[in-house]
Amino acid sequence: QVQVVESGGGLVQPGGSLNISCAATGLTSRNYALSWYRRAPEKERELVGFITDASFTGNSVDSVKGRFTVSRDKQGTLYLQMTNLKAEDTAKYYCRWSGGGSDYWGQGIQVTVLS
Repeated sequence: QVQVVESGGGLVQPGGSLNISCAATGLTSRNYALSWYRRAPEKERELVGFITDASFTGNSVDSVKGRFTVSRDKQGTLYLQMTNLKAEDTAKYYCRWSGGGSDYWGQGIQVTVLS
């Protein structure tokens, strides 16, 4: 059984930094696209960043570029490093592992930037 679990969220002051991570167990393949999404209150879910190949660093979307970094380690744990956080970054963050017809999501973790 595949389990995808995020960790590391919490409260942070504006301008602060926070790192969240995501680990998956029970996977039967190593060929997955890894990505981070978020859903803010009363907004639709949006893509934040992704890694699609064997690289250890990924790409972030324009709205967070220069502030958020997507990476993974050799063990396959996915990371989202967030700096210069703003109130509009407050959301529930989800990681996703997709590939080979399979699609696995974590339960989400809350990141709240105090205002």
